[in-house]
Amino acid sequence: MDTQGCDAVVIGASAGGVEALSVLLPMVPAGFRPALLIVMHQHPNQPSLLPELFGARCALPVCEAEDKMPVRPGHLYLAPPDYHLLVERVPGAPEDVELALSVEPPVRFSRPSIDVLFESAAVAWRDRVLGVLLSGANDDGARGLAMIRAAGGRAWVQSPDSAAVETMPQEAIDRGAADRVLTLEQIGQRLAQFSE
Repeated sequence: MDTQGCDAVVIGASAGGVEALSVLLPMVPAGFRPALLIVMHQHPNQPSLLPELFGARCALPVCEAEDKMPVRPGHLYLAPPDYHLLVERVPGAPEDVELALSVEPPVRFSRPSIDVLFESAAVAWRDRVLGVLLSGANDDGARGLAMIRAAGGRAWVQSPDSAAVETMPQEAIDRGAADRVLTLEQIGQRLAQFSE
């Protein structure tokens, strides 16, 4: 996948993820072309502070995802607490993609689940999606990252020795789900190339 062939970047993070994203997102330039969708495990019964936190640190427009919201290039969408975030092709307009929220049961003990987003992204964008798995304390995301890779997309994993909690990236590596194992700085530098 070259930088022209990517429609979306999906990122998953858990424990240590706020710190990782606080390093990564400021490296994403205003001219970033793909849509950027993020699932971050968070407490289900509290409003999310992530849109304000990351909106202040990111050059892209940042919003909390809403059901049936169109996915636009160069915009960042955050999964809301206690909802799975998915993407779906729009019926009758298959070139368009929209967000969907679900209250299906937790997956890998998590809602939102990284696997749920990654698997739906693999179906919607196939070889035009990049999955990125960051720091975390469980194995959520490894299966979805493998599905992105199987669909022809790219799969990057934060190097475990650079992660605050290495379990999640290490699980993806152990499953053979990663194309690249990179530090946060390397991920940020490569993402910056997806710009106009």
